[in-house]
Amino acid sequence: MICLADVNENNFEALRRLDVAPEQRRFLDSPLGILARGYVYRTQRARVLAVLAEGEPVGLLLVKDMDEEPACYDLQQFMIDRRFQGRGYGAAALGLLLDRLRQEKKYADVEVCVHRENDAALALFEGAGFVDTGYVDPDVPDCLNLMYRL
Repeated sequence: MICLADVNENNFEALRRLDVAPEQRRFLDSPLGILARGYVYRTQRARVLAVLAEGEPVGLLLVKDMDEEPACYDLQQFMIDRRFQGRGYGAAALGLLLDRLRQEKKYADVEVCVHRENDAALALFEGAGFVDTGYVDPDVPDCLNLMYRL
């Protein structure tokens, strides 16, 4: 069973040791980088959540509020450890996150920026119903901005 949990003293060490395949590293921050971003963006209600499978940490995600246009939830980082990829954990965790955000009701949309060459992430998000907005951020022109309506 997959669940989302807060990062705490009991799961921190296991979370910081998570890793993705070498070819995926250019698309994501390290687990410690994700945890640090959560702290840095705390004034924007950033939440770093552990993805657990049967209580074992298998992934990590970071979502924060984005109040500037388009005001929405901003899913900044989403990773499943390479040892656990291909088991449906990413899709299950994404579904749980979207349900949680839907219940929160602060924003109507979730945005994620995905590198054009990150085929696995694009398939995951598009499979969940995210659609390309067509917007190209000049700071990250190699990325697609995908949006999901809650």
